[in-house]
Amino acid sequence: MFRSMAIGTLCILASGAAAQEGDECPISDYAAGLRYQQQSAEVAALQIQGYNVARMRLDAILEDAGDPSGLAVVFDLDETVIDNTPLLARDLANCHQYDDWDTWRHWEREGEPALIPGAREFLDYVDEQGVTISYISDRTDDQKRATIATLEDLDLPQVSEQSVQLLGPPKEERRSNVSADHEIVMLLGDSLPDFEAIFDVDSLSEQRDAVMANAEEFGSKWIVFPNAAYGAWTDAELDAWDAETVTEEY
Repeated sequence: MFRSMAIGTLCILASGAAAQEGDECPISDYAAGLRYQQQSAEVAALQIQGYNVARMRLDAILEDAGDPSGLAVVFDLDETVIDNTPLLARDLANCHQYDDWDTWRHWEREGEPALIPGAREFLDYVDEQGVTISYISDRTDDQKRATIATLEDLDLPQVSEQSVQLLGPPKEERRSNVSADHEIVMLLGDSLPDFEAIFDVDSLSEQRDAVMANAEEFGSKWIVFPNAAYGAWTDAELDAWDAETVTEEY
Protein backbone atom coordinates (compact mmCIF):
# COMPACT_ATOMS: atom_id res chain seq x y z
CA MET A 1 0.00 0.00 0.00
CA PHE A 2 2.71 2.49 0.95
CA ARG A 3 4.60 1.80 -2.25
CA SER A 4 1.72 3.19 -4.30
CA MET A 5 1.26 6.33 -2.20
CA ALA A 6 2.72 9.50 -3.71
CA ILE A 7 5.12 11.27 -1.38
CA GLY A 8 3.43 14.55 -2.30
CA THR A 9 0.28 13.19 -0.69
CA LEU A 10 2.34 12.14 2.30
CA CYS A 11 3.58 15.71 2.71
CA ILE A 12 -0.01 16.96 2.78
CA LEU A 13 -0.87 14.34 5.38
CA ALA A 14 2.21 15.23 7.40
CA SER A 15 1.34 18.90 7.27
CA GLY A 16 -2.14 18.09 8.47
CA ALA A 17 -0.80 16.09 11.39
CA ALA A 18 1.53 18.93 12.30
CA ALA A 19 -1.29 21.46 12.13
CA GLN A 20 -3.47 19.34 14.40
CA GLU A 21 -0.70 19.21 16.99
CA GLY A 22 0.17 22.86 16.54
CA ASP A 23 3.79 21.93 15.83
CA GLU A 24 6.01 22.12 12.80
CA CYS A 25 6.90 18.93 10.96
CA PRO A 26 10.68 18.89 10.46
CA ILE A 27 10.59 15.42 8.92
CA SER A 28 8.80 16.94 5.91
CA ASP A 29 12.21 18.33 4.92
CA TYR A 30 13.06 14.79 3.82
CA ALA A 31 10.12 14.47 1.42
CA ALA A 32 12.00 15.23 -1.81
CA GLY A 33 14.84 12.87 -0.93
CA LEU A 34 12.44 10.07 0.00
CA ARG A 35 10.42 10.62 -3.15
CA TYR A 36 13.63 10.36 -5.17
CA GLN A 37 14.73 7.23 -3.31
CA GLN A 38 11.43 5.38 -3.63
CA GLN A 39 9.88 6.58 -6.87
CA SER A 40 12.59 7.76 -9.27
CA ALA A 41 13.69 5.62 -12.18
CA GLU A 42 17.14 7.14 -11.75
CA VAL A 43 17.65 5.51 -8.34
CA ALA A 44 16.52 2.16 -9.76
CA ALA A 45 19.00 2.65 -12.60
CA LEU A 46 21.82 3.47 -10.16
CA GLN A 47 20.99 0.39 -8.09
CA ILE A 48 21.05 -1.85 -11.16
CA GLN A 49 24.23 -0.14 -12.31
CA GLY A 50 25.86 -0.86 -8.94
CA TYR A 51 25.07 -4.55 -9.18
CA ASN A 52 26.18 -4.69 -12.83
CA VAL A 53 29.53 -3.18 -11.86
CA ALA A 54 29.80 -5.62 -8.97
CA ARG A 55 29.27 -8.58 -11.30
CA MET A 56 31.90 -7.33 -13.75
CA ARG A 57 34.35 -6.87 -10.89
CA LEU A 58 33.61 -10.31 -9.48
CA ASP A 59 34.17 -11.92 -12.89
CA ALA A 60 37.56 -10.21 -13.13
CA ILE A 61 38.46 -11.31 -9.61
CA LEU A 62 37.46 -14.92 -10.28
CA GLU A 63 39.61 -15.04 -13.41
CA ASP A 64 42.69 -14.50 -11.24
CA ALA A 65 41.52 -16.51 -8.23
CA GLY A 66 42.11 -20.12 -7.40
CA ASP A 67 39.56 -21.65 -5.05
CA PRO A 68 36.53 -19.30 -4.85
CA SER A 69 35.46 -20.79 -1.52
CA GLY A 70 38.18 -18.76 0.16
CA LEU A 71 36.69 -15.50 -1.12
CA ALA A 72 33.90 -13.45 0.46
CA VAL A 73 31.59 -10.65 -0.60
CA VAL A 74 30.15 -8.51 2.22
CA PHE A 75 26.70 -6.95 1.86
CA ASP A 76 25.02 -4.29 3.94
CA LEU A 77 21.25 -4.88 4.10
CA ASP A 78 19.15 -1.73 4.39
CA GLU A 79 18.97 0.28 1.14
CA THR A 80 21.63 -2.03 -0.33
CA VAL A 81 19.84 -5.39 -0.51
CA ILE A 82 16.41 -4.52 0.89
CA ASP A 83 14.20 -1.46 0.46
CA ASN A 84 12.77 0.05 3.65
CA THR A 85 11.14 3.12 2.11
CA PRO A 86 7.54 2.01 2.90
CA LEU A 87 8.39 2.38 6.60
CA LEU A 88 9.93 5.80 6.01
CA ALA A 89 6.92 6.90 3.94
CA ARG A 90 4.53 5.79 6.69
CA ASP A 91 6.53 7.72 9.29
CA LEU A 92 6.67 10.79 7.07
CA ALA A 93 2.91 10.65 6.65
CA ASN A 94 2.58 10.57 10.44
CA CYS A 95 5.11 13.39 10.84
CA HIS A 96 7.34 11.00 12.78
CA GLN A 97 11.13 11.49 12.74
CA TYR A 98 12.09 8.17 11.18
CA ASP A 99 15.83 8.59 11.71
CA ASP A 100 15.26 8.39 15.46
CA TRP A 101 15.05 4.64 14.64
CA ASP A 102 12.33 4.08 17.25
CA THR A 103 9.90 2.59 14.69
CA TRP A 104 12.45 0.26 13.07
CA ARG A 105 12.16 -2.58 15.57
CA HIS A 106 8.49 -3.09 14.67
CA TRP A 107 9.40 -2.95 10.97
CA GLU A 108 12.23 -5.47 11.49
CA ARG A 109 9.75 -7.89 13.06
CA GLU A 110 6.70 -7.42 10.88
CA GLY A 111 7.66 -5.29 7.87
CA GLU A 112 7.74 -6.73 4.36
CA PRO A 113 10.60 -5.01 2.55
CA ALA A 114 11.19 -5.57 -1.15
CA LEU A 115 14.54 -6.28 -2.74
CA ILE A 116 16.64 -3.53 -4.28
CA PRO A 117 16.68 -3.91 -8.10
CA GLY A 118 19.54 -6.17 -9.15
CA ALA A 119 20.17 -7.58 -5.67
CA ARG A 120 18.70 -11.05 -6.18
CA GLU A 121 20.46 -11.63 -9.47
CA PHE A 122 23.85 -10.67 -8.09
CA LEU A 123 23.46 -12.54 -4.79
CA ASP A 124 22.44 -15.68 -6.67
CA TYR A 125 25.40 -15.22 -9.01
CA VAL A 126 27.86 -14.88 -6.10
CA ASP A 127 26.39 -18.03 -4.58
CA GLU A 128 26.60 -19.94 -7.87
CA GLN A 129 30.31 -19.09 -8.14
CA GLY A 130 30.97 -20.71 -4.77
CA VAL A 131 31.94 -17.41 -3.12
CA THR A 132 30.97 -16.88 0.52
CA ILE A 133 28.30 -14.27 1.26
CA SER A 134 28.31 -12.26 4.50
CA TYR A 135 25.49 -9.92 5.55
CA ILE A 136 26.66 -7.17 7.94
CA SER A 137 23.96 -4.75 9.07
CA ASP A 138 23.19 -2.43 11.98
CA ARG A 139 19.75 -3.95 12.45
CA THR A 140 19.29 -4.90 16.11
CA ASP A 141 20.97 -8.14 17.15
CA ASP A 142 18.28 -9.05 19.70
CA GLN A 143 15.88 -9.33 16.74
CA LYS A 144 18.29 -11.34 14.63
CA ARG A 145 15.78 -14.15 14.18
CA ALA A 146 13.31 -11.69 12.63
CA THR A 147 15.91 -10.37 10.19
CA ILE A 148 16.96 -13.88 9.23
CA ALA A 149 13.28 -14.76 8.67
CA THR A 150 12.91 -11.70 6.41
CA LEU A 151 15.94 -12.71 4.34
CA GLU A 152 14.68 -16.29 4.14
CA ASP A 153 11.24 -15.08 3.04
CA LEU A 154 13.01 -13.15 0.27
CA ASP A 155 14.74 -16.42 -0.70
CA LEU A 156 18.24 -15.00 -0.45
CA PRO A 157 21.22 -17.37 -0.53
CA GLN A 158 23.57 -18.37 2.31
CA VAL A 159 21.39 -16.95 5.09
CA SER A 160 22.35 -18.36 8.48
CA GLU A 161 23.16 -17.42 12.07
CA GLN A 162 26.81 -17.25 11.05
CA SER A 163 26.44 -15.28 7.81
CA VAL A 164 24.24 -12.54 9.33
CA GLN A 165 26.05 -10.20 11.74
CA LEU A 166 23.99 -7.40 13.27
CA LEU A 167 24.47 -4.40 15.58
CA GLY A 168 26.77 -5.04 18.50
CA PRO A 169 30.50 -4.89 17.80
CA PRO A 170 31.63 -2.17 15.36
CA LYS A 171 31.30 -3.09 11.70
CA GLU A 172 35.10 -3.22 11.42
CA GLU A 173 35.16 -5.99 14.02
CA ARG A 174 32.39 -7.87 12.26
CA ARG A 175 34.25 -7.57 8.96
CA SER A 176 37.32 -8.97 10.75
CA ASN A 177 35.26 -12.02 11.68
CA VAL A 178 34.83 -12.65 7.95
CA SER A 179 38.41 -11.89 6.96
CA ALA A 180 39.73 -14.26 9.64
CA ASP A 181 39.19 -17.18 7.25
CA HIS A 182 38.20 -15.53 3.95
CA GLU A 183 39.59 -12.85 1.68
CA ILE A 184 37.01 -10.08 1.40
CA VAL A 185 37.14 -9.17 -2.27
CA MET A 186 34.17 -6.80 -2.40
CA LEU A 187 31.90 -4.81 -0.08
CA LEU A 188 28.52 -3.34 -1.04
CA GLY A 189 26.70 -0.67 0.97
CA ASP A 190 24.85 2.64 0.94
CA SER A 191 26.88 4.30 3.71
CA LEU A 192 30.64 4.85 3.77
CA PRO A 193 31.19 3.11 7.15
CA ASP A 194 29.96 -0.06 5.38
CA PHE A 195 33.40 -0.18 3.75
CA GLU A 196 36.13 0.94 6.11
CA ALA A 197 36.50 2.31 9.64
CA ILE A 198 38.25 5.40 8.24
CA PHE A 199 34.80 6.69 7.22
CA ASP A 200 33.26 6.25 10.66
CA VAL A 201 33.79 9.88 11.70
CA ASP A 202 31.39 12.73 12.53
CA SER A 203 32.95 15.27 10.18
CA LEU A 204 31.54 15.24 6.64
CA SER A 205 34.63 17.06 5.38
CA GLU A 206 36.79 14.26 6.83
CA GLN A 207 34.58 11.73 5.10
CA ARG A 208 34.99 13.55 1.78
CA ASP A 209 38.75 13.73 2.28
CA ALA A 210 38.79 9.99 2.94
CA VAL A 211 36.76 9.40 -0.23
CA MET A 212 39.30 11.31 -2.30
CA ALA A 213 42.21 9.50 -0.64
CA ASN A 214 40.64 6.13 -1.50
CA ALA A 215 39.14 7.01 -4.88
CA GLU A 216 40.57 3.91 -6.60
CA GLU A 217 38.53 1.60 -4.36
CA PHE A 218 35.11 2.85 -5.53
CA GLY A 219 33.74 0.73 -8.35
CA SER A 220 36.53 -1.76 -7.66
CA LYS A 221 36.35 -3.23 -4.16
CA TRP A 222 33.72 -0.86 -2.79
CA ILE A 223 30.32 -0.56 -4.53
CA VAL A 224 28.16 2.32 -3.23
CA PHE A 225 24.37 2.41 -3.58
CA PRO A 226 22.27 5.60 -3.46
CA ASN A 227 20.36 6.51 -0.32
CA ALA A 228 18.73 9.93 -0.42
CA ALA A 229 16.40 9.12 2.50
CA TYR A 230 18.73 9.22 5.51
CA GLY A 231 22.41 9.46 6.37
CA ALA A 232 25.12 11.41 8.14
CA TRP A 233 24.55 14.33 5.76
CA THR A 234 20.91 14.91 6.79
CA ASP A 235 21.46 18.12 8.79
CA ALA A 236 24.36 19.49 6.75
CA GLU A 237 24.27 23.16 5.75
CA LEU A 238 24.16 23.88 2.03
CA ASP A 239 26.77 25.99 0.25
CA ALA A 240 24.98 28.67 -1.77
CA TRP A 241 26.13 31.03 -4.51
CA ASP A 242 26.35 34.47 -2.90
CA ALA A 243 25.25 36.44 -5.98
CA GLU A 244 21.96 38.33 -5.97
CA THR A 245 19.11 36.37 -7.53
CA VAL A 246 18.44 37.51 -11.10
CA THR A 247 15.51 36.04 -13.03
CA GLU A 248 15.26 36.26 -16.82
CA GLU A 249 12.81 34.96 -19.38
CA TYR A 250 13.96 32.27 -21.82
